[in-house]
Amino acid sequence: MIRKLSLAALALCALAAPALAAEVTAVANTAVVVPWGDWIVAIAQTITSVLVPILVTVITAAIALIAPWLQLFITQKRIQQMVEACLEYALNTVEGAAKGKALNVEIGSKVLATAVNRALNAAPAAVVRAAGGPKGVARTIFRALHLDETANANAVLTPVLNGLPAAARK
Repeated sequence: MIRKLSLAALALCALAAPALAAEVTAVANTAVVVPWGDWIVAIAQTITSVLVPILVTVITAAIALIAPWLQLFITQKRIQQMVEACLEYALNTVEGAAKGKALNVEIGSKVLATAVNRALNAAPAAVVRAAGGPKGVARTIFRALHLDETANANAVLTPVLNGLPAAARK
């Protein structure tokens, strides 16, 4: 598209070059002055009045195509930040828990419950909804936990999900 437009503009300039001369040969000792500067300004204004709306339309269409992907990326990033912050809080709060240390069932359950409560109380509601509500938050934080081989979803996640308020379990 741009290549064709450039070639068309080049062809127009090549054909119009003789007409754009500042002075044309003298006819009967008088010079004819061609106002080529005015012509260029008029052509530029016409081209601008056509190209600006087209350019705005193209930019708007590009934003419309990119916006859903950008929103998804930002939402996923915010959920990840919420999980990391709440998990850090829980690991620092629960006695016997440490980052990088494998957690047993008892400490893992406490860490998970603390992190879920922190997320539900401190995170923006939109982020909690995007994560799948309280159950989704609990499942996401559970996946981020470093548990030992004795801990599993039934022993760690299920009690926390059952401990959520009835309205949050839906």
